[in-house]
Amino acid sequence: MADGWSMKAAGGRLRGVVLAFVFWTAVSLVFVLPLLGRSANLGRTLLAALVQWWLWGLLAPGIVAVDRALRFPGERLGMRVASHLAIGACVALLYSYLLAVVRALLRLGDWSQTHSHAVLVEAGRDIFWSLLVYFMIVGATQAYSYQQRYLSARIRAERSERMASEARLHALRSQLDPHFLFNTLNGISAYVERDPRLARSMIEQLGDLLRLSLKSQGRESISLREELAFVEHYLALQKMRYRDRLRIEMDIAADAREALVPSLLLQPLVENAICHGIAPLTGGGSLTISARIAAGQLLLGVVDDGVGLTPGWSIDDQTGMGLRLTRERLAVRDPGSQGRFEVLPGAVGGVEVRIALPLRFMEEAP
Repeated sequence: MADGWSMKAAGGRLRGVVLAFVFWTAVSLVFVLPLLGRSANLGRTLLAALVQWWLWGLLAPGIVAVDRALRFPGERLGMRVASHLAIGACVALLYSYLLAVVRALLRLGDWSQTHSHAVLVEAGRDIFWSLLVYFMIVGATQAYSYQQRYLSARIRAERSERMASEARLHALRSQLDPHFLFNTLNGISAYVERDPRLARSMIEQLGDLLRLSLKSQGRESISLREELAFVEHYLALQKMRYRDRLRIEMDIAADAREALVPSLLLQPLVENAICHGIAPLTGGGSLTISARIAAGQLLLGVVDDGVGLTPGWSIDDQTGMGLRLTRERLAVRDPGSQGRFEVLPGAVGGVEVRIALPLRFMEEAP
């Protein structure tokens, strides 16, 4: 593993060297191209330009290191600029000396140009140009550092927001679990003395439900197939209680079964439809659960033909937790997305709950 990281780091450094070489070579060519057809010795001119800019390429890492090392209380701009002017002048002097040496080695110049007086004259003559290049390197370094800080801050903010959302989702899910368990046990308790055999069967079914719930614990998103398995166990429990008064229909598209949904999404909606829509009716009613994919969304529906909504009904006025917590979970899970949660009067009475979720599958989960 360590060798792998070392090779990766070495590869990154080599890539940086190659990119720097290409960049400074390109800069050299930019200055040489206008001389095409006008220079008596184009090869010599090109070599001289390459030497000039490759030398700046060699000095650039040191300039970057110096810039990063300069730290002043309060990040005072004046002190920073003054420091860079002084350092830039020293770099200009060093550049002039190194340039004279390399030119002499390549026979592009005379060794006399490496003497201190000649170097000072050359540095003084080109000081403006040298400082310009120096500050261009510093400016590029500052721009890159600013971009990195901005991206890091953005990543930290997104991570913090995601962690806050996950904590909120966990809190909402934690509220739903005991709410579901209390309501189910309360329903079973009514049959303990009246029909002990039925009560035992319901408790066994509840045990299966809790096992499924534990399997999905800690997972905010599960496949629709897993969610439906949980709902089917819950419906089996309710069928024991309501018998022929509860009629169930499933309309689930095959391609929707592996789509991701928030865990414990449908059960509160199904429970709400049965307890508040169907149970009050002497003859009971029908419950339809549907799922399909359309336009990049997973469309879910829970429809009953029960008592329906009262005039002026609003989800915000409900004392029950199921609908309200489900809406909050979806809002936290996909803020600003195209998802929606609607509670509407059914086409033939009762209530229709519609949910539209951004379509995600396991390999696409964030």
